Amino acid sequence: MVVNSQEKITATFAALADPTRRRILARLAESGEGPVTVLAKPFRVSLPAISRHLRVLEKARLIDRRRAGRVHLIRVRPAGFKQAQEWMVHLAAGWDFSFDGLDELLKNEQRKAGKDEVRHRNKR
Repeated sequence: MVVNSQEKITATFAALADPTRRRILARLAESGEGPVTVLAKPFRVSLPAISRHLRVLEKARLIDRRRAGRVHLIRVRPAGFKQAQEWMVHLAAGWDFSFDGLDELLKNEQRKAGKDEVRHRNKR
């Protein structure tokens, strides 16, 4: 189990880095809960490989697994994405602030350039 928030965020992004795992999550998001065997059908990898992918997603706490008899049912765990999502929102807010500052700087430069252009024309 992941303890600190930076480790949790790292585990989340590491799990999401693999395209097969992202496709598994997308299928689960569409279908809700499903058995591992049905979930694995469209993938061109073995069932043990799918199980390894599911363990990575489970370790990152992005999915939940429950048993119904011998069947393992998997579903997305939306709360598992929360810390990574909050981190990205915080990061994006910083970018927005930086872009706002850059936008203001560019507007000031354009105003100065416009004034210089007018002065240059008036000197002729």
